[in-house]
Amino acid sequence: MSQSLIFLGLFAMAMWGIWFYFYGKTKRKKQKATSKPFPETWRKFLLNKVLFYKNLPENQRPNFEKRIQEFLALTKVTGVETAINDEDRLLVASSAIIPVFGFPDWTYPGLKEVLLYPGPLSSYQTEDGAGAVQGMVGNGPIEGKVLLSKVALHTGFDNEEDKANVGIHEFVHLIDKADGQIDGIPEALMDKKFALPWLDLAHKKMAEINDNESDINPYGATDKVEFLTVASEYFFERPKLLKKKHPELYRNMERIFMQNMADTRDLSEDKVIKPGRNSPCPCGSGKKYKRCCGA
Repeated sequence: MSQSLIFLGLFAMAMWGIWFYFYGKTKRKKQKATSKPFPETWRKFLLNKVLFYKNLPENQRPNFEKRIQEFLALTKVTGVETAINDEDRLLVASSAIIPVFGFPDWTYPGLKEVLLYPGPLSSYQTEDGAGAVQGMVGNGPIEGKVLLSKVALHTGFDNEEDKANVGIHEFVHLIDKADGQIDGIPEALMDKKFALPWLDLAHKKMAEINDNESDINPYGATDKVEFLTVASEYFFERPKLLKKKHPELYRNMERIFMQNMADTRDLSEDKVIKPGRNSPCPCGSGKKYKRCCGA
């Protein structure tokens, strides 16, 4: 046997050993975390704060709890110039688990740490210079990290009618990045044959936003990357409304995330005070209620 073949064989064995070591280490961390009872205080907090968890059938809640424990066992959550507690960690973990709940074995490749800042990320500006950003997926020297404003993280779960959740937004970016690039096509989740139809639909919906003919957050018209995240926020925050106003988009979201969100009871609707017929529609379209959702 030639030396080159021997070298290749040894190299392959070494790579296998390294992979097996880290895979085993990850598995052991998960097992250790889930061997402990899920704290009742955590469960009460999730029921009070995370609508997605509250909407789950009771027999599915233990699965969500298990995945919360696994995520926190594998991912460090650190406060930057701010103190953090279990409630902050639970909201970070919920933001990560909600979009991949339809994929039982999903883990975020390369994610090591989530950094929570007391307010907007003052070191970073939006592309249009409008102001500081509320969250971002790290690249370069901060690769493997997600940065979030703690205030914005909590606001995303406090307001269940605004179709916005910065935590879900950034973790969808991370899902998009799982195939090696952030391009608005979550190939790690969706069948490649759906990529072109998805892009066609995204561009169609972006045009509607630019023509002021849509209730989707205008930020979604920035580019196809941001459209994916903004549409995802809408899907998880107001699924019934998305299905009603954008049925084709809803079906695509359903296919991407493998979740039929509109079939769950939308508890947020119980908290909505019905506006007057001539009042601005609460969906954010800019139209009167009687001309929009109240039609």
